[in-house]
Amino acid sequence: MYVNRDSQGEISEVSRSVSEKCKEYVSPESAELQRFINAETHEAALLRQSDMEFVRVLEDVITLLMDKGVIRFTDLPEKAQDKLLDRQSLRKRVNDVGLISDDDSDVI
Repeated sequence: MYVNRDSQGEISEVSRSVSEKCKEYVSPESAELQRFINAETHEAALLRQSDMEFVRVLEDVITLLMDKGVIRFTDLPEKAQDKLLDRQSLRKRVNDVGLISDDDSDVI
């Protein structure tokens, strides 16, 4: 693996091949490289989890706006309507078997 380092000497980028930025070879088994990869993977997992939670917030906001008459379901683009209906259907099926609570997050 080839790496680029920041001003503190820490790995900031990784490439499988030499590039203009990534010129220094580091063994794939290097503890330093493994720490960098694991940190990136952890941050990506945190972002995915945050995205899932935020999707539920957006669903709730859309429902609230529809309940208050600010928007109508048919005002949404067709693809958004389809996605909302799919999620509502999925949530109902999951709730029916008791895997999640409707008043909580739909993340298991």
